[in-house]
Amino acid sequence: MTDAPDLVCRDLVKEFDQFRAVDHVSFEVPQGSFFSILGPSGCGKTTLLRMIAGFQAPSDGELLIKGKSMIGVPPNKRPVSMVFQHLALFPTMNIGDNVGFGLRQRGVNRTDIKKRVEEVLARVGLPGTSGRRVDQLSGGQRQRVAIARCMILEPDLLLLDEPLGALDLKLREHMKLELKALQHEFGTTFVYITHDQSEALVMSDNVAVMNHGRFEQIGSPHDIYYKPSTAFVAGFVGDANRFSARVKGSSEESLILETEAGSTMEVEAKMADLNVGQHAQVFLRPEAIELAKSKEQITGNSNVTSGTVTSVLFNGANSMVALRETGSGATLNVALPQTGAFSDLSEGDEIFASWHPTKARCYPGDGA
Repeated sequence: MTDAPDLVCRDLVKEFDQFRAVDHVSFEVPQGSFFSILGPSGCGKTTLLRMIAGFQAPSDGELLIKGKSMIGVPPNKRPVSMVFQHLALFPTMNIGDNVGFGLRQRGVNRTDIKKRVEEVLARVGLPGTSGRRVDQLSGGQRQRVAIARCMILEPDLLLLDEPLGALDLKLREHMKLELKALQHEFGTTFVYITHDQSEALVMSDNVAVMNHGRFEQIGSPHDIYYKPSTAFVAGFVGDANRFSARVKGSSEESLILETEAGSTMEVEAKMADLNVGQHAQVFLRPEAIELAKSKEQITGNSNVTSGTVTSVLFNGANSMVALRETGSGATLNVALPQTGAFSDLSEGDEIFASWHPTKARCYPGDGA
């Protein structure tokens, strides 16, 4: 018998003056997992998190934590803690008092508070810091204090509302790994909201991609990235070349598409239920494209084009190559490793590009 999920939402709805911010959302979060809700600003993810926390009441639907309905249960009676984007630490209190604040509110005696504060600070990697001031800490250390303040209350769920949004890029990259490690350390279920796809992909066991109040897809980071179920997910998660096209021909195995720029490409027929003449949207990851110096060097890829390099942008481990296709004039972006046969590629070079039909994702519609 498997353990019941820590969080269950069924047909959850939230309306504000006839505007539906959350529109019949259903999902479950297993015990001890890291679940992220990813979406653009205004998609409803913060409203959803606030309903889980109890700060807003659902207009309709069910919300259960540890199998118990939370409808009508106030925030302070829920087994939930929350880390906000700006952390909400008390600047006039030292670290120990910040971390122990919730226990004092619960009436725990001073000796037990001090012991538990030291224990939880050690678990977040800040032993012996209880007497220091908040303004003496780095941004990453403050993040850990905020988490310690929540975890000392031993919640069933820790809700995190874009907690890395105020950090600089390098610290944000470091804290992604820190947060995942802390989640493993405590074994607590994390529900994390973000608009940053890299945060969701790096840290999560499962990701829900949200758009206009609804979940477009729930799945593992691998499936969200490589098997997006809708055009929105394909365009929102990761970089992609995007084409508007029309079905020119079909067989059991493949669809032949003509892009609006006039080029032709082949995709797997099972990618989309489309007939000849219908419009399609096609997404192709830059890293799925292979380069060759001659057409004879291409093997196994039925989609082949040639073009002129218009720019090579250095981006650390990879460069992003912009290729202007011969004939159509369309731009194709290609991710190129810094080492290998094309490490010396430069603007003006003529090159061939190819990709396998299974590498592109295809969806009905013209993308208007």
